[in-house]
Amino acid sequence: MTYQFASLDAADAADRRTTERDEVHYRARLFGPDARPHALVIVNISPHGLMARCEAAFEAGDRLRVMLPVVGVAAGEVRWCLGGRIGMHFDGPIDLASYYELLATMLKKG
Repeated sequence: MTYQFASLDAADAADRRTTERDEVHYRARLFGPDARPHALVIVNISPHGLMARCEAAFEAGDRLRVMLPVVGVAAGEVRWCLGGRIGMHFDGPIDLASYYELLATMLKKG
């Protein structure tokens, strides 16, 4: 018996995460492309990005700034939007020491 696997195109490969995310439930504030503040609930996070629920309508490519405990402002780009959820990739990774402190704070106060 043989199996054939469909090859992944470039878009599928780009969408796959290279790091695992930590599950959280943390209320935060973000500033959209127009600098207006919005509330969001961060659902999962990694040193490289996050997924959150947000009532504001954003589009892939929008630039956002999220206020995070411990690390302050994390700037990044919306990678996808779907049904009131957004995926954001940070401009630069959060260093691991700060990330673990951030995660502990989010889990404690979530």
